[in-house]
Amino acid sequence: MARGNEFRRGNFRQRADAVRSVPLESVLTEWGANRDRRDRSRWLTERGLVSITGSKFFNWQRNQGGGGAIDLVMHLSGMEAGDAVDWLERYHGNHDCSDRTTAVHDAKTDSRVTRRCLRLPAEDLSGRDRVRGYLTRQRGLAANIVEQLMEARKVYADRRGNAVFLMVAGKPNRPVGAELRGTGKQVWRGLAPGTSRDAGYFWIGRQGSRRIVLCESAIDAISCFQLQTARHNWQCICVSTAGVRPNAPWLTPLISHGYEIYCGFDEDEPGNAAARQMNRRYPSVERLRPPAHDWNDALLAGDYSQANGYDL
Repeated sequence: MARGNEFRRGNFRQRADAVRSVPLESVLTEWGANRDRRDRSRWLTERGLVSITGSKFFNWQRNQGGGGAIDLVMHLSGMEAGDAVDWLERYHGNHDCSDRTTAVHDAKTDSRVTRRCLRLPAEDLSGRDRVRGYLTRQRGLAANIVEQLMEARKVYADRRGNAVFLMVAGKPNRPVGAELRGTGKQVWRGLAPGTSRDAGYFWIGRQGSRRIVLCESAIDAISCFQLQTARHNWQCICVSTAGVRPNAPWLTPLISHGYEIYCGFDEDEPGNAAARQMNRRYPSVERLRPPAHDWNDALLAGDYSQANGYDL
């Protein structure tokens, strides 16, 4: 037994050493954080403003810091070290991809970056009940809406039982990535490897609607849509920006096509700050504050378990 424990400890050290040096920028990008355009060392995360210097990071709002990718994942998520290593192995491990592009020059950072190919998690039908139960029982989403999303494969389960929210672009709804949400005791969120948040988004709503509400996550977008249809019978499309993003590249075309855009980011300092930035850049965008901290909190605070369906 002692030898077995020693082997597991040694194996964990090897695994941890293999992922500890993952660039902190990569972790923050996968986590949906937003990089400050004026100070490239600063990132806006759900836990506050984080500065990075090499392999070190510091959260100024929480007066906490650390070093290495494992510490950063633990800080962002509250995971234990073992779960953090698992997460890093899933989303930053070595993999082959025949259509990966070569390194290109990034004029903004004066550096060369490698664009990774999209690796959407494969659907696992055996996990559907787990994901369905998480979304309906723990998140309060209407069963009929969840079922329609799963039938359309806009939401599905991967082999680990995570909820996958497909991000698409254009009228053909071409997949460009996915938001991922853990459904176990240790809840976490992330993006599928190679996801291009600049290319598209997860959305739900009634086709033909001219109102679009921007939300910070797929679960918030579904919650917002459910609240608006159940309480106000408001025809709208709810879109996830996959993080607090005041200037997603696809926003300008939507505005130019005459859509009414509402910023429905969380009712907190990061959400309000991003809403102010968005309004300064796009004066036509109106602030739509969630009745609680976020749209899912507002949904859980009321009784809106039943809602009308929507047009795919």
